[in-house]
Amino acid sequence: MKRRSFIKKATLSSLTVLVGTEIVFGEMIPSGYTPLALQDPDPFKLFQKNKEMILLNDRPWNLEAQAHLLDEKITSNEFMFIRNNGKVPENIDVKNWTVTIDGESVKQSKTYTLEELKSKFKHHTYQLTIECGGNGRAEFDPPAKGNQWTVGAVSCATWTGVRLKDILDDVGIKSNAVYIGYHAADAHLSGDAKKEPISRGVPMAKAMQEETLLAFQMNGKDIPLVHGYPVRLVSGGWPASTSGKWIQRISVRNKEHDGEKMTGSSYRVPCEPVAPGEKVKDEDMCIIESMPVKSLITYPKSGAVIDSGKKLSIRGHAWAGELEVTKMEYSIDYGSTWQAAKIEAPANRLAWQHFSASVSFPKKGYYEVWARATDAQGTSQPMLLPGWNPKGYLNNACHRIAVKVS
Repeated sequence: MKRRSFIKKATLSSLTVLVGTEIVFGEMIPSGYTPLALQDPDPFKLFQKNKEMILLNDRPWNLEAQAHLLDEKITSNEFMFIRNNGKVPENIDVKNWTVTIDGESVKQSKTYTLEELKSKFKHHTYQLTIECGGNGRAEFDPPAKGNQWTVGAVSCATWTGVRLKDILDDVGIKSNAVYIGYHAADAHLSGDAKKEPISRGVPMAKAMQEETLLAFQMNGKDIPLVHGYPVRLVSGGWPASTSGKWIQRISVRNKEHDGEKMTGSSYRVPCEPVAPGEKVKDEDMCIIESMPVKSLITYPKSGAVIDSGKKLSIRGHAWAGELEVTKMEYSIDYGSTWQAAKIEAPANRLAWQHFSASVSFPKKGYYEVWARATDAQGTSQPMLLPGWNPKGYLNNACHRIAVKVS
């Protein structure tokens, strides 16, 4: 009789995280067997997401919120978008998890256990805005390839961790350092262990910012598995693809990082404006860095109906990458005139800001309420779709909701 092979402790730990509770008799699960709860998984149960989230892709997992689901000042896991490039890691062994700092521009490579990172370096907590570079892609015409995000691939959670700069200072960085690149535990969709699904990074100036973290908590708890447990790089205000999940290694480069999805047209836009549909050479594309000024009306939900003579209270969030939003306005006449809305200061740099206003309507009928943010450099959101680009990035057109006064 063949000896039965049972599941490894590391795998059982990962399955327990996915199921969300203790798997009784889990140590007796045969090796290679997937519990029924995870077979043909319901992503909303699997990742503890609200049922109103929109599933865009299951290979890899990509889900977005709707505008009204993002009404919280601090985004909870239930409403946080998922943007993955590979398979979520299945064999997370937290006790033996390490992060290595290496590359051409370190004086000496170092490897830290997760416990060493937590105990050796001071902890910092920030609210940080993370937005997919392709948020709003669905509006581009001609259509751009990729997940057809509408407005919900953005979040602002509270992240706790250690500053990347403190770790880099501890390792020792050479004067020729230009960029950092991350390397993670997610598997390539092809199953090829030699391929990385994504390996992006940021220039040293961004890596050394106080708010750039190797985070191990989200909203005061362990980061959910799908969002990068046990440790995630968080670089707020830049495309979410620079905030790598499941971090195992950071490479300090003496050149612009050339990892997967750093080259070609990935997360790049034409350096100069182009006509819709025009082909652009790779060498004429520039890497996306700070995200553009943008805003979102989160209350009420589009399609609201109010009684004639009553005012409508609206609220939402605004953000501007590395910059602060200094002015917030709304319009009920399709941008012909604009009225001031109240805009709050950010909780900290790179956090989104909350706005509110009380809107009056002159008579019964159909209206649209448009929101427009302006950043500290005086740049405002375009009323409609901004310049077309081949991959459908950086759509920061004014968000709008429909209202009926009856």
